[in-house]
Amino acid sequence: MSFASPSPSPVPKADAVPDPRRWWGLVVIALAQLMVVLDATIVNIALPSAQQELHMSDSNRQWVITAYTLAFGGLLLLGGRIADLVGRKRTFVIGLIGFAGASALGGAAHTSGLLFSARALQGAFGAVLAPSALSLLTTTFTDLKERSKAFGIYGAIAGGGAAIGLIVGGLLTEYLNWRWCLYVNVPIALVALTGAVWLLHDHRPARAERPRLDLPGVALGCGGLVAVVYGCSEAQPRGWNDALVLGLLCGGVALLAVFAWWQTRAPSPLLPLHIVRNRNRGGAFLTMALAVVGMFGMFLFMTYYLQVVLGYSPLKTGLAFLPMTAAIVFASTQVSARLMNHLPPRLLMVPGTILAACGLFTLRFLTVEPAYPSHVLPAEILLGFGMGLIFMPVMDVATSGVAVGDSGVTSATVNTAQQVGGSIGTALLNTIATSTGATFIAARLRAAAATGTGPDPAVRDHVVKEGIVHGFGIAITWGAGIMLLAGLVAWTLITARAPKHAAAAPESGDHASYDPHRMRAV
Repeated sequence: MSFASPSPSPVPKADAVPDPRRWWGLVVIALAQLMVVLDATIVNIALPSAQQELHMSDSNRQWVITAYTLAFGGLLLLGGRIADLVGRKRTFVIGLIGFAGASALGGAAHTSGLLFSARALQGAFGAVLAPSALSLLTTTFTDLKERSKAFGIYGAIAGGGAAIGLIVGGLLTEYLNWRWCLYVNVPIALVALTGAVWLLHDHRPARAERPRLDLPGVALGCGGLVAVVYGCSEAQPRGWNDALVLGLLCGGVALLAVFAWWQTRAPSPLLPLHIVRNRNRGGAFLTMALAVVGMFGMFLFMTYYLQVVLGYSPLKTGLAFLPMTAAIVFASTQVSARLMNHLPPRLLMVPGTILAACGLFTLRFLTVEPAYPSHVLPAEILLGFGMGLIFMPVMDVATSGVAVGDSGVTSATVNTAQQVGGSIGTALLNTIATSTGATFIAARLRAAAATGTGPDPAVRDHVVKEGIVHGFGIAITWGAGIMLLAGLVAWTLITARAPKHAAAAPESGDHASYDPHRMRAV
C-alpha cells in the first residue's frame, strides 16, 4: 500500500503492498505533531523574559498564549475540512511551511504586537497541520498491529509533548534566550518538510469529487469556538461573573447551537453530524475533553508550585516533569499498544482515568515544605501512566471506521475536544485555585494580625505560600473528580469491542465508511 489510501475507497485493499517507508513517514508525522504540542507550553517558561525585553504590561502578556490558543482552537474544524478537500499531504506541507515562518517571525519580534501576531499565525497554521498529521496516520496504518504501534507513538507525543515543552523551554531560556523557544521550530519543520516531500503519499480528491466548502458552517463553527476559547482565557483575569466573559461564553454556545442546526441542512456540511452522533466516537470526544482538564491543570499548578513555592529554576522545573513524560511514553507504547487489539478500549480508558485521578488526588496533600519525592513524583507517575492508557484508545476509537473523505475533519474534532477541554479546564481550575487561595490568605493574615505577628515579612511570605498551595490542592481535587467523570463517560458510552473480536458489520449510520478491520458497537 502507498503511504495513504491509494484510491478513494475508505478501506485499503487487503492485498495492497505496504510502503516500506511508511515507518519513516510516521517519524515525519510525529515530528510535526510534537512541534505543535510543544508550542502549547514551551513559551510559558520563556514568558517572563519576553515580557521584560519587549516591555509588555501584565494585562497584555497573556496574549502570547491567548493568541495561539484562539487561532488554533477556533480554526481546527476548518483546517481539518480543508485537508479533506485539497489533500492531506498538501495541507501538511503548507502547515509546516507556515508554522516555521510564523515561528521565525515571532523569534525576531521587536515589539509585543508583532509577537502576538506571530503567535496567532502559528495557531492558524497549527490548525491546518495537526488534523492533517492525524488523518495521514489514520489512513496509512490499517493493519491492526501496525495501527496499535503507530497510535502508541502518536498518543505518547500527544500526552507527553506538553511536558517536553516545559523541559525544552527551560533549557533554551536558561542557556540561550527566550527567542529560541520560537526559533527551535524552524529546524524541526525543515526536517519534517524534507521527509514529507519524500516519504508521504496521499490520495488527492479529483475536482469533481470535492464538495463545496461550507462557508456559513465555517463562520458559525469557528466563530463559536473562538468565542468559547476566548471567554475561558478571559475568565482567568476577569472572573466568571464578568460581563465580557459571560457574553463570550453565551454567544459562543449560541453560535455552536446554530452551527449544529445548520449542519443538518447544509448541502456539504463542515462537520457531518454522523461523525459526532456515533456513540463510540462521541464518547471518545467527550472523554478526551474531560481527561485533559486535570492534566492541563496539573501542568499549570505544578509549574507555579515548583518555581514560586519551592524556588526551582526554569530548567529544574522542566526536568521535574520528566518522570511523567516517561510514564506516558511507556504506557502508550508498551501497554496500550500491546493490549489495544485484545481488550475493549474502555477497559484501558477507565483504569487509566482511575490511575490519573489517584495521581491528581495525591497532590491534594502538598505542603509548603519541599515535597517532590513524597508527593509530586508519585503523582506524576500515576498521572502519566493513566494518561498513556487513555490517549491512545481514545484517538483510535475517535478515528476508526471513518471514510477517507471525512478523516481530516474527524481528526480536527479530536484536536478540538482536547483544545477546548484544556481551555475550559485551565480557566475553571485556575479560578477555583485563585479564589480559595485568596480566601485562605486573607483569613490567615487576619489571624496573624490579631496575634501581633501580621507585619512580619517572613510570616506574611509563609502565609502567602500556604494559600497558594491550599488553592492548588482544592482545584486539583476538582480535577481528580472531573477525571473520574471522564472514566464514567468512557464506561457508559464507549461500547466498542476489541478489534480482533469485532463483527463484520457496519456501525449504524456509518455504512459508507465502515472498515472491517476496525471495531464496532456492541
